[in-house]
Amino acid sequence: MNWTWFHKWGSPKWFYEVSGRWLSAFAWAAALLLIAGLVWGLAFAPPDYQQGNSFRIIYIHVPAAILAQSCYLMLAVAGAVGLIWKMKLADVALQQAAPIGAWMTVIALVTGSLWGKPTWGTYWIWDARLTSMLILLFLYFGVIALGQAISNRDSAAKACAVLALVGAVNIPIIKYSVDWWNTLHQPATFKITGKASMAMEMWLPLLIMIIGFYCFFAAVLLLRMRLEVLRRESRASWVKAEIKRLLESKQ
Repeated sequence: MNWTWFHKWGSPKWFYEVSGRWLSAFAWAAALLLIAGLVWGLAFAPPDYQQGNSFRIIYIHVPAAILAQSCYLMLAVAGAVGLIWKMKLADVALQQAAPIGAWMTVIALVTGSLWGKPTWGTYWIWDARLTSMLILLFLYFGVIALGQAISNRDSAAKACAVLALVGAVNIPIIKYSVDWWNTLHQPATFKITGKASMAMEMWLPLLIMIIGFYCFFAAVLLLRMRLEVLRRESRASWVKAEIKRLLESKQ
């Protein structure tokens, strides 16, 4: 098996050149999908037979919750790559993805609380799903704090990678909490396999929103990583040449 593509990720210069082409594609895809999903879900999807129009918050809540968990898994994978193969770009990805994941977790918690008030009669309860999502937010804060508190970049990268790997045990707890314990939180709303738990005209805009959230995450992550690569490689000749090219293009 040819692993050349994998080792290319160890080159900040190669990543910067390639990611520039991906960034605009993900950004346009995110904009189109999010607009289409929001308009369809909020304006044209039928109301739920039990929750009425309050169910429409799922078009924000569910994609944010799924992305928050997926992002943390990405942190764990990046941490493993950084520890095993010593790729500095893995630490860049980990550090720049953590704030995005934290914001997605905040959005999931806030929208879940707003949804819980008309559904459960309270904004917050120490339900297994809610509590494990709150722990996820604290894990994100821990990764961000470690990265900023340790001045030595290599030491910070190792500490963040270990925390990301250890914290990944919380992800299956979040996913299966509604099955393992008696919780108020309803079972999975979005399923790729098996029969959908909602009407197709409600499920399709949710699918569009989830894909749109992932495209948004990819675009923002690439932008943040490109800026961080330029900062870390500021003394490299290719960075100086790139900055010169950008300045000349603006003149």
